[in-house]
Amino acid sequence: MNDISVLTGGRAGDGINSAGLLIAHLFNQMGYQTYMYFDYPSLIKGGHNFTITRAAEQKIGAHRDRCDYLLALSQDSVDLHRHLFSENTVILYDSGRVHGEGQGIPVEAILKAEQAPPVMGNSCIIGAFAKSSGIPFDVVETVIRRQIPKAAAKNLVIARKGYEAVREERIIPRIGTTCCPLVTGNEAIGLGLLHGGLDAYVAYPMTPTSNLLHFLARAARNFPLTVVHPENEIAVMLMALGLSYAGKKTAVGTSGGGFCLMTEGFSLAGGSEIPIVVVMGQRTGPSTGLPTYTGQTELGFVLHAGQGEFPRLVVAPGDPEQAYFWSSIALTLAWKCQVPAVILADKTLCEGTYSLDEKAIGPPETSDLQQSGISGQYRRYSITDNGISPLQFPPLKDAAIKVNSYAHDEDGITTEKADMVRLMTEKRQRKYEALKGEIDALECVKSYGTSSARTALLCWGSTLLVCKEAAKRHGFGVIQPVVLSPFPEEQLKSVIEGTPNIISVEENTEGQLRLLCHQHGIPVASHIAKIDGRPFSVEELDARLGEVP
Repeated sequence: MNDISVLTGGRAGDGINSAGLLIAHLFNQMGYQTYMYFDYPSLIKGGHNFTITRAAEQKIGAHRDRCDYLLALSQDSVDLHRHLFSENTVILYDSGRVHGEGQGIPVEAILKAEQAPPVMGNSCIIGAFAKSSGIPFDVVETVIRRQIPKAAAKNLVIARKGYEAVREERIIPRIGTTCCPLVTGNEAIGLGLLHGGLDAYVAYPMTPTSNLLHFLARAARNFPLTVVHPENEIAVMLMALGLSYAGKKTAVGTSGGGFCLMTEGFSLAGGSEIPIVVVMGQRTGPSTGLPTYTGQTELGFVLHAGQGEFPRLVVAPGDPEQAYFWSSIALTLAWKCQVPAVILADKTLCEGTYSLDEKAIGPPETSDLQQSGISGQYRRYSITDNGISPLQFPPLKDAAIKVNSYAHDEDGITTEKADMVRLMTEKRQRKYEALKGEIDALECVKSYGTSSARTALLCWGSTLLVCKEAAKRHGFGVIQPVVLSPFPEEQLKSVIEGTPNIISVEENTEGQLRLLCHQHGIPVASHIAKIDGRPFSVEELDARLGEVP
C-alpha cells in the first residue's frame, strides 16, 4: 500500500504553505488521495514553518510521524525533525542555507542566474523533489501552470533547474489520473454556505477562519454576495444582524477570542429571533494562547454563550464533505427556525487541505422559506404552535417590523408584564422543539465499523479522520455526533447500543463531549486528551489507544 509523507520546511515568507500545496497537487495528478497539515508560528517573517503533505491510496485526513522526503529551505527544517527520519528518508536541501546529509540543491545560485525572487526557491526544491521521486516533469508543468498562472513561465524555468540538479532516488508509482478536487476546510464551509443561499458574509480576520473571508471575497466576483470586513468583532456581529433583519442570509466568521466579543450580539440574535450563522474556528486558548495552533476547547462555550435562555443550532463537521453539507444545513435551519447557528470547526479542519470526495457529499436538501399567510396587522413575534412566527422584512406596506432586545410582546413592543414574559419564553422553548424535530429527521450521528465492535472511539470535529484510521488498526468502531445542539440523544443512544466500551478522543483536558454525554445519561468509560495545540498523528493516537485498559 503506497503511503508517502513529504515534509517541506523553511522560514515564514518562504512560501512554505504554497510549496506544500503544490506537492499535494502533484500527488493528486498521480492519482493519490492527499492531506496537508500546515504548522507555523504567529510570525510574519522568520520562525520555522513546515507542511506535512501525505498521499495514500485511501481517504486520509491525518499526518504520520514519519518523513519519507524532507525538502529543507532552512537549517531548522533538518535539525527539528530528525525524529521523523529513517534510513530511507530522502533529504533535499537548499545548499546555500542548510548543511547536512542528503543532496544539496544550489537554490540561491539558480535564482540568481534566472534573476528570480527568493520566494521562487520553493519551485526549485519542488522540481528537485519531482525528479528524486520519479514524477514526470510534465506533471510538474501541469500543476504549476494551474496553480501559479501569473508567473508560470518563470517558475517553470526554476523548477526545471531544480529537476535537472537531482538524481532519481525512489520512484513514486502513478496509481491513476487526477484524483479529486483539493479543498481546505474553510473552502468547503464557504461552498456549503453558498449552496445554502448565503447573501452576505461579515468577518474580522482571525486565525483560523481568515482564509474563509478571503475565499468568499473572491467568490463575490461571481455570486450575488456581499462581503464586508468591519473594524472589530462587535461591529461584525451587529452589522450581520442588521443585514439579516433586512432579509439577507448572513454568516460571520471568527475564533474563540472574537466570539467572546460577539456573545452579547449572539444573545441579541436569540432574543430578537434574528437568524445568523457563526463560523467558529477553534484554536489553542485561553486568551491569545497559541493563535496559529489547534484545539477543541470551545464546545462548552458555544453551547452556553450569551445571557439568558434561547435555542441554538451547533454543528461540528469532521471532514470537508461534512463541512460542505452541514454548513448548508446550518444556514437553512437558522432561517427556517429563526435561531442563531454555530459551525464549530478548528484550525486542523479550517486550514488543512484535503481530497474532496464529491460523490460522498450528496446535495443538502434546502427549501425556500415558507412564509405563513398574514391576515390583519403583522406581528413580528406572533404566538404560534411551533414558536416560529411569520418572517417578513422591511419595508412592509402598512406595517412596522420591530425587533427588540428587551422582553417584548407579539408586536415587538417592550414589556415587563409577567404573563407576556412567560409566553415569549415558552414560545422560544417551542422553537427549540421545532429545531430538534428538524435535526431528528437528519442523520446527526455518524458511525463507522460499530456493528461488530465491542469498543468504539467517540469523537467530534476534526479528530474524525485520525480516529477512523487508528480504530481500523485496533478493530474498533468510531462514533461521531455531528450535531451537538440540540443534542441528538436518541440517535446517539441507538448507535452506542451494543458497544459496551466507549473511549472519547478529544483535543481538550476534560473531555467536553464526554461530559455532555454524561449529562444525557450516556456513560463514556475513558478519555484520551491532546492538549499541546497540535493534532493527533496516526502513530500517537495508535499508541495512546494501546495504553487504555
